[in-house]
Amino acid sequence: MHAPAQLAIIAGNGIYPRELARAARTGGVQKIFAIAFEGETDATLAGLVDEICWLRVGQLSRMLASLRDSKITSAIMAGQIAPRNLFDLHPDWRALLLLAKLKRRNAESIFRAIADEFEKIGVTLLPATTFLETLVVGKDLIAGPKLSRREKSDVDFGWEIAQKVAALDIGQTVIVKNGTVLAVEGFEGTNETIQRGGLLAGSGAVVIKVAKPDQDMRFDVPVVGPETISVATEAKIRVIALEAGRTLLLEKDEVILAAQRAKITVLGR
Repeated sequence: MHAPAQLAIIAGNGIYPRELARAARTGGVQKIFAIAFEGETDATLAGLVDEICWLRVGQLSRMLASLRDSKITSAIMAGQIAPRNLFDLHPDWRALLLLAKLKRRNAESIFRAIADEFEKIGVTLLPATTFLETLVVGKDLIAGPKLSRREKSDVDFGWEIAQKVAALDIGQTVIVKNGTVLAVEGFEGTNETIQRGGLLAGSGAVVIKVAKPDQDMRFDVPVVGPETISVATEAKIRVIALEAGRTLLLEKDEVILAAQRAKITVLGR
């Protein structure tokens, strides 16, 4: 795609917004404007963008006003908001109106409604993988030893379960061992699910992370980075299977190195 001259990054937590800012700059974006959230966004992002606006989670009116004032017409959502902050939300009047219209309040319905608000002020939300296409997981062994027959069987079994769970819009991750589902991701997020599953498994569990069947690639795209491997190492996870073509692998070299050290197999399928 032709890079827009200006881009807004709606920046949640983790390394994703920083990776995107660097990639967008390399991709030819001249001005990067970041919307950052107190208690969520890493402050070092400020050094990678031209302008940054700090908000509290829930200040939708200020977010839209700042985007309108910046005269930016393209935006990308990068990084998550911690579930605890979504429950501790202090929405402004505009966010209250948006939430009141939603029959279901989950990540997809909220983000889709926000995307609609963006469209109303002339801001197009681009796919979350924009500028990061080289970081999209392929169908291959990424790191670690080959799978045993038992592990292959667990990946196949877990894959089927994960796709059904994702289709129900419950979560994107399941943990299995020896043909048994140990943990299913809910609202808590991937890392907490891995910790829970690892604790029940003792060691040797398999993590499967997939996208939803009708995944909107503008938001809530599955992402794995060094922190995921760190959590998996502590939980004595053996395998991490990711959906190829629809999962971002951030800081890939670091992920591979950490996985090799921990003898964790990471693969795309």
